[in-house]
Amino acid sequence: MTFIVVSPLSRIAEMAVRHRARDMISLIAKEQAFHRPGVIAADRHLTLAMNDIAFKGTGGLVAPDETHVRGIIDFAASWRQDTPLLIHCWMGVSRSPAAALIAALSLAPDQSEEALAQRLRAASPFATPNARLIEIGDALLGRSGRLVAAVRAIGRGADADGNAPFVLAIRDVAHG
Repeated sequence: MTFIVVSPLSRIAEMAVRHRARDMISLIAKEQAFHRPGVIAADRHLTLAMNDIAFKGTGGLVAPDETHVRGIIDFAASWRQDTPLLIHCWMGVSRSPAAALIAALSLAPDQSEEALAQRLRAASPFATPNARLIEIGDALLGRSGRLVAAVRAIGRGADADGNAPFVLAIRDVAHG
């Protein structure tokens, strides 16, 4: 089974080792310093500098944009899928769950957005995918608003302390 590990920054080394991840996407503020886990090679690590905001024009903050989402899609396409993909942001509840949904849908486009969003909610009661990333991902993947609607349907996640990594299957294992 191919899966994505979603993690807060504080637990990336532990999650990389535990799940034997060799590929990682970091969605983190441009000034945020962190160390890439040693098990992740530099050429298999994508860092996307953005803040967890849903609209542009917010002072010096960087809103997610089409370039970021294309980066997620392209990196996911280059992932060999023989080990899990680790995706993280600061807390592991907004940017990284959104990126996980986009990556999963880009790799398995024949699946239902509703089923994918429901799998996300089952895997994490805390996930509240970043709305801007989801909107851009929906458009770039040609989902005609279905991904946006599916994420809205699962609602806001429970309050989180940023210490709840989870695993998201690329496909529904019960239905292929």
